[in-house]
Amino acid sequence: MSERPFIVRQKKLSAALSEHKIPMLALNPGPTLSYLTGLHFHLSERPILFIYSSDSTPHIVLPELEKGKLANLDFDLRSHTYSEDPTTWDRAFRNIAAEVRLDSRRVAIEPRRLRVLELRLLENAAPRSAYVNGESMISAIRMIKDADEISSIRKAVRVAQTGIEETRRQIESGITETEAASELVLQLLRAGSDSELPFSPIVAFGKHSADPHAVPGKKKLMPGDLVLFDWGAAVDGYVSDITRMFSFGEIDEELVRITEIVERANQAAFEAAHPDVSASVVDAAARSIIFDAGFGSYFIHRTGHGLGLEAHEEPYIRSGNGQHLLPGMVFTIEPGIYIPDLGGARIEDDVVVTADGAERLTDLPRKLVQLGT
Repeated sequence: MSERPFIVRQKKLSAALSEHKIPMLALNPGPTLSYLTGLHFHLSERPILFIYSSDSTPHIVLPELEKGKLANLDFDLRSHTYSEDPTTWDRAFRNIAAEVRLDSRRVAIEPRRLRVLELRLLENAAPRSAYVNGESMISAIRMIKDADEISSIRKAVRVAQTGIEETRRQIESGITETEAASELVLQLLRAGSDSELPFSPIVAFGKHSADPHAVPGKKKLMPGDLVLFDWGAAVDGYVSDITRMFSFGEIDEELVRITEIVERANQAAFEAAHPDVSASVVDAAARSIIFDAGFGSYFIHRTGHGLGLEAHEEPYIRSGNGQHLLPGMVFTIEPGIYIPDLGGARIEDDVVVTADGAERLTDLPRKLVQLGT
């Protein structure tokens, strides 16, 4: 019988802690906690903290009302609960600090995740401990997806693609960006997405498409508009992230041209993605196509980012990143050109690195698609 996935992941963490000579890791609720334990908590006014030690059972501080989530775990976990009275928080944190022998030891944390609330309670309970950045150590473990993780991402891609195909049928002249985005959310949920989407869909009509992170507004769809959809779905917590370009009626020839250039850049980056190639090489492959076409100054972001339990995680496909790609890494390829007062184009695929290259998980057409046809 194969070993249970959370035990395997915790063993990898133990090995990493040992390699970095760090005795333990402290985590807020979030993707890394879910990755290591399968536990999901929303951050709220009540503190929650998980501590993993390489030489003892994992421990968690949490409110009494959340303790039911610990039932039926497939690994040992020691809990320390507190009541609705905030004065009981400090005692729970002191208990966990004493049991894991926290004081005077180095503790890895995720600076982008650990809140000041939990950090101050930790510092009060173990004032002589040192808190060190553990993000690179954690990302090295999470970057390599196992077969089950890749399967979930594949499902999230399929759900996202079904959602956009259903949404396309509802797009007509006069619909607003917000209405189109709302329809897409509905269709993603109907197609089987988790209720918590990886991000709010980006829907941008006409000149608004020149904003890479456009927020859908009241702009109505008109003939001659270029249309950008950037959306994703989630299945079992794992996410997809896709961008496609559409036209509504005849559009400016320059917009057709930049969309074609972006499509070529996407293909060049995909062909460059192989094991042991650095992330910067993939970025350069996309960027060179756009620069050679004379639009280099309009490609204003990295070529891609990792995907998994988060819509943005390592590896980051950008210039200067010497991280070598390895089989099991999943990331986006999403070159773009954004021309103010005209419009912008981005084509985004989700890919997984294989033993001898890369595989696209997304298979929607990459060419400009006419809406209403």
